[in-house]
Amino acid sequence: MDKEHFTGVRKNENGKIQMFQTSSGRELSYEDAIKEVDDEMIEGVSVVREEDGETYIRSNPDNRRDNNLDGLPIF
Repeated sequence: MDKEHFTGVRKNENGKIQMFQTSSGRELSYEDAIKEVDDEMIEGVSVVREEDGETYIRSNPDNRRDNNLDGLPIF
């Protein structure tokens, strides 16, 4: 199975990403997306775990803005 990538996001009223849409059209909660990124099913992103316990997903650095998570289309 080919790896997917994120193509869209859904944000809450504060602008925080809550869900992701994948290249195959699946919709993942933030928690499910973290699991799939950890399992290397999603490419182009990484899970970051801060010392204070905060866990988040970020785009892998590649000097492009068109694939930054905050810049993806809203679905």
